[in-house]
Amino acid sequence: MKLQDVILKAMAKRITWMAAAEIAGVSDRTMRRMKERYEQFGYDGLFDQRRGKRSIHRIPLETAERVLALYQEKYFDFSVLHFHEKLRQEHQIEVSYSWVKQALQGVGLVKRRSKRGSHRRRRPRRPLAGMLLHIDGSKHRWFQDDRYYDLIVILDDATSEIYYAQLVEEESTMTVMAGLREVIERKGMFCALYSDRGSHFFYTPAAGGKVDRSRPTQVGRAMQELGIQTIAAYSPEARGRSERNFGTWQNRLPQELRVAGITSVEEANRFLRERYISEFNEHFSVAAQERGTAFRPVSRKDLAFVFSVQTERVVDKDNTVAIGARWWQIEKSRWRFSLAKQTVTVHQHLDATVSIRFGPHVVGRYDAEGHPLAMKGKGGGKDGSMEAGENQKAVSTGSHTPLEISQKARDSHFPTAPMTTGAPTKPKTKTPQTKEAA
Repeated sequence: MKLQDVILKAMAKRITWMAAAEIAGVSDRTMRRMKERYEQFGYDGLFDQRRGKRSIHRIPLETAERVLALYQEKYFDFSVLHFHEKLRQEHQIEVSYSWVKQALQGVGLVKRRSKRGSHRRRRPRRPLAGMLLHIDGSKHRWFQDDRYYDLIVILDDATSEIYYAQLVEEESTMTVMAGLREVIERKGMFCALYSDRGSHFFYTPAAGGKVDRSRPTQVGRAMQELGIQTIAAYSPEARGRSERNFGTWQNRLPQELRVAGITSVEEANRFLRERYISEFNEHFSVAAQERGTAFRPVSRKDLAFVFSVQTERVVDKDNTVAIGARWWQIEKSRWRFSLAKQTVTVHQHLDATVSIRFGPHVVGRYDAEGHPLAMKGKGGGKDGSMEAGENQKAVSTGSHTPLEISQKARDSHFPTAPMTTGAPTKPKTKTPQTKEAA
């Protein structure tokens, strides 16, 4: 049906004006304006009154050609939003994001996005910083060549602030522990950690099933010792905030590394620490809903032992401990002659050194090659003993509760023993008694 026919049927009261608006695909307000223009100007009033006039928002041809040339020559691998920011910051070209997007899509330089899937409700943010931290790794060609690396990122759920971002060969127990320890030492203790069900975070008996919290991994054990809750995500959609964050990283970091001329992991990590993380937070972090912080100061002094791979072993008769093909010799200590047949804990630290502990005592330190390192203090003793942490209870050193005798009972049993003060007198020599006197 033509628009004129629809309006005529509505004026003839053959259909309602609301039905006419629905048929024409316009709102009720627009239909009322069409009715007024038709009544005033006739059929010509139904046409768009802007036809034949030059738009005041039209971009000059020279500007459009320059924008397209910049994208093709220099920013060909940037996202539309990233490219729009560069136009404003580097080239002082003030055009809208919508125009840039439509221009690039119209020329065919950028693909049009496919239709979105089903509707999902976004989980609200935590109100305070430090209540929930996300940790995840993304394998990607960050240098735009054949090399794949994992980018480990730790961000706050309340503010989306990045606390840690580093490129590593592969996401593992050691690389995850290194990131968590750095965040705790720099920011403090947080409340909960949200991650996927990777093997270094949780043990999952069946693929795709629920995690078994009765068998914690090394990372899970470290979080339990520090009193930090661990939360497992069961789908990528559940980690939507972290997944969207990685989409931004993949659309920006490779291009930034290319423009900066960075081709090695060491240079990239230095670039992240010294410059890019702060720039990323300026663009994408938000203010928390409530003032304050949920981080708390760290009172533990044994984080080097907490964030280590711990393995229990029984000492052999020759005071050696073995893990696989590696052997460590335990030297004699001044407080115990031998540790044979005793259970000790072997700590493989983040710096590749190894420590062996028997209870709170460190009985051996070794470098990455297995050579002994100098112990702190003198002798074996309690060198390097574990400091009292937040979740450790103090143990009384008294052997038992002393038995006290009341004064009344003392007087009844020892009536002739006077209470004296001052220096004690020399005891008298006891006279030997005969058998009959006894």
